[in-house]
Amino acid sequence: MAGNGGQLSVRHWTPKHVGRWLREEGFCDYVDLLCNKHRLDGTSLLTLSEYDLRSPPLELKVLGDIKRLMVSLRKLQKQNADVLEELGLSYDGHSPQNSAGGVDWLCNGESARDCDAVLDTLSGDQYHQYNNGKYKQQPRRLDPEYWKTIISSVYVVFVFGFTSFVMVIVHERVPDMRTYPPLPDIFLDRSILLRRLCSLMGTVFMLRCVTMFVTSLSVPGQHLQCTGKIYGDMWAKLQRAVAIWSGFGMTLTGVQTCGDYMFSGHTVVLTMLNFFVTEYTPRSWNFIHTLSWVLNLFGIFFILAAHEHYSIDVFIAFYITTRLFLYYHTLANTRAYQQSRRARIWFPMFSFFECNVNGPVPNEYCWPFARPAILKRLIG
Repeated sequence: MAGNGGQLSVRHWTPKHVGRWLREEGFCDYVDLLCNKHRLDGTSLLTLSEYDLRSPPLELKVLGDIKRLMVSLRKLQKQNADVLEELGLSYDGHSPQNSAGGVDWLCNGESARDCDAVLDTLSGDQYHQYNNGKYKQQPRRLDPEYWKTIISSVYVVFVFGFTSFVMVIVHERVPDMRTYPPLPDIFLDRSILLRRLCSLMGTVFMLRCVTMFVTSLSVPGQHLQCTGKIYGDMWAKLQRAVAIWSGFGMTLTGVQTCGDYMFSGHTVVLTMLNFFVTEYTPRSWNFIHTLSWVLNLFGIFFILAAHEHYSIDVFIAFYITTRLFLYYHTLANTRAYQQSRRARIWFPMFSFFECNVNGPVPNEYCWPFARPAILKRLIG
């Protein structure tokens, strides 16, 4: 049916012919969806892409079927390259492209079609054969890209240091408590994970630098003895910033800062760790997930109860942290940014760190030592 030897040309195929071709290739399950529901004919079959299969209205969910169907489609497109030319498309061995040569490029300089073409170049021993003749690809490891993890670690360390310096600046401008008393408040692969934690944490704290620099709030409680301090020259400011950075900005290490209220850094850390625990542990670990949320919420409660922050500080910190985490992982898991040049322009750091991470990071773990019996019973 490929249009050779006097057979019917693919461009004249009806949905019935497409259905027959799908059955011959072993995709009987998709005949009703593609041929009956969406009336796919020969011309539309030739122009079908992997993005079409994954996106609405088709939204195929089985990755193996998507990849195998694309392999069959590319063979069909190769056999009917002349038909594609007549339709104003070109076939270069990967997938049909428009005559303008539009190609989606990844952040590492490679084209998306080059990544999709990996299936065509894999050797036969990388696949296992099903009984029905179909193939499944061997699971592959995600590239940890340790050098990117190092860059993200340097980024978050730099941001923490910069945050400490901004805290010194805002301490000089803290409002006088006698003039501005407290405001009323009505409410009291591990490398990839570390890279995401550092980049998200660094970005949130960089935003915190901006907000606390442009917004100076009065102290939230009378127990906080805060007055504006002048640290003199730049060297004195840097020394104070290093002291805050080395003490992680915590009072128990002897660090006391004022003016850094908008928004709560402690809430950011608690919430970010909570979301990473619940995202990257198996879904069956309900006890761990519940405990993580309880600790997160209790931590927020004690921050408010101690009058270390206004309620709005905590609310904004929680909102920004959760939204940024969810947006980041939605883009990373769906790889939607590959289809949008605008996303790669607006999120260059994200594109740099995630361009070679293909899809969600699996929640798969191995024990470095023999599991004690009690742990085996608790978490499997």
